[in-house]
Amino acid sequence: MKKVILGVMAIMSVLGVSAQSIYDFKVKDDMGNDVSLADYKGKVLLIVNTATRCGFTPQYDELEALYEKYHADGFEILDFPCNQFGEQAPGTIEEIHQFCTANFNIQFPQFDKIDVNGANESPLFTYLKAQKGFGGFDLNDQRGKFMDEMLRKQDADYDKKSDIKWNFTKFLVSRDGRVVKRYEPTDKMTDIDAAIEIEMNPVLSSIMARRSIRKYLDKPVEHEKLEMVVCAGINAPSGMNRQPWIVRVVEDQQLIADVTEVYKRNNPEQVKRDKDFKNMFRNAPNLICVCTPAEGGGELDAGLLGENMMLAAQSMGLGTCCLGGPVRFLNANADAKFFLDRLDIPEGYKLNYILAIGYPDEQPDAKPRDASKVKYIK
Repeated sequence: MKKVILGVMAIMSVLGVSAQSIYDFKVKDDMGNDVSLADYKGKVLLIVNTATRCGFTPQYDELEALYEKYHADGFEILDFPCNQFGEQAPGTIEEIHQFCTANFNIQFPQFDKIDVNGANESPLFTYLKAQKGFGGFDLNDQRGKFMDEMLRKQDADYDKKSDIKWNFTKFLVSRDGRVVKRYEPTDKMTDIDAAIEIEMNPVLSSIMARRSIRKYLDKPVEHEKLEMVVCAGINAPSGMNRQPWIVRVVEDQQLIADVTEVYKRNNPEQVKRDKDFKNMFRNAPNLICVCTPAEGGGELDAGLLGENMMLAAQSMGLGTCCLGGPVRFLNANADAKFFLDRLDIPEGYKLNYILAIGYPDEQPDAKPRDASKVKYIK
């Protein structure tokens, strides 16, 4: 019997982790019908495991308020009742739904009861936990401190596991299917509200989602998409409309390969240490090279140009990384002059930075930002 359980757990784990997208999953609705999460493409989702007899059950009111606030603009809450935590979700899904509509007048969809941990856990939640592990409770919050103390008595290392810890754990999913953040039941609903508002705004969502990508798929970016990215760039603000930059887009794979050979000869140890090394531009299949006046000036405009291009790329499912090291190498190494010659940089200009661009092969987490450096003068 133990072998059977372990086998089931392994299968469920593989199903969840190997999925390429949240839209690969199917779930059962409250009538037992299969529902593909692909039906929710283009919507912002909040996926929640709930219970009707929990101290956090009043959060149904707050969830319904979020639903009513954002639903018309493309927001959905997917509610999955779960009886694994203190057996606080007893009864059938029909009884649970009746309770929730009678007591909280919920309008968002409820799905069939599931397990979120263990041998019979839903593959959807296997995937969600793999995307966003447990980040800890806020120990400055009374409820967070209580949950930490309670769970640590049961398991001293509970916080090192990605398991769902209790009812009303929430996962926020962007319009393009990224699992943006995991919220514990003690997290403030005002923080979740603010995050949803960002995800509902395509510009803010792209800004918050952009990361420096250093692993790319072996797939060149289509010419038309590169044109759109550059178009967004050259429409960035420019002082007095001087547009003091020159842009060169490299689609020639052989040119990238040839200059990489020069780099490899000059940096053998560095190349040897990187087992995934393909080219000197973080393995990106395409490059956007930005030049500015050799005598100085234009750096601010070029920076605005680059930011526009990186955000445009993000919104189109592409990844970017702003590179300085390869620029220094190209400018200093005579054997790499052929690369600069192919860029056809006008006299009086110099290569300032390179944007690696391609289809990302990683989803790095955001690095912390220091909000204490911001002050509002009123």
